[in-house]
Amino acid sequence: MRRTLISLLIALSVSGAALADDDVSKVNGTAQVEAGQHAGDVHTVNGSVRIGDNAVVQKASTVNGAVELGKSATATIVKSVNGGLTLHENSRVSDEVETVNGRILLERGADVKGQLSNVNGEISLEGAHVGGGIETTNADVTIGEGSKVEGGLLVKKPSMSFFSSNDRIPKIVIGPHAVVQGTLSFQRDVELHVSDSATVGKIEGATAKKFSGSAP
Repeated sequence: MRRTLISLLIALSVSGAALADDDVSKVNGTAQVEAGQHAGDVHTVNGSVRIGDNAVVQKASTVNGAVELGKSATATIVKSVNGGLTLHENSRVSDEVETVNGRILLERGADVKGQLSNVNGEISLEGAHVGGGIETTNADVTIGEGSKVEGGLLVKKPSMSFFSSNDRIPKIVIGPHAVVQGTLSFQRDVELHVSDSATVGKIEGATAKKFSGSAP
């Protein structure tokens, strides 16, 4: 009886290990998880990360490449150093989404529970949700129609070395029926446009220009 019990426990342990989600790692190439599959950390250097529709992963990250989260896919963290991030329709990220240099696009129904941030590039929400606020230094930001951001919006003051080489003024658009809860804080000059049907929190460091219709 004792031997039978021990054998059963060993079998269950081996079975559990087989079910564990494997990591996917590449160098100079694309790291990919097929639609509907599960994986652990998915990472590459000098290449893109592609997570298929309805797939589930832990961390999706790259250095020098883009990350794409498919429709209704789920990840804990999405990061890149130099590359864009795209969250397709109804995808979910339970923590943060971050890139240094690259565009961030959230399609309709995409949901980020944590913070959304970059330094350079565009940030666009198309009917999406961000729960931990948005932070950038030099990005144009469009919080599109029906989008919701909790935790406010921060546009940081660039360093002197960065500012001297790029003094463009970021354009910030809060679209129709969009909601930004928390403070909208601007530590540098921006061009701020807020729809007359949007709802926003306290604005610091900028004067909003109201617009009607779909865009300013």
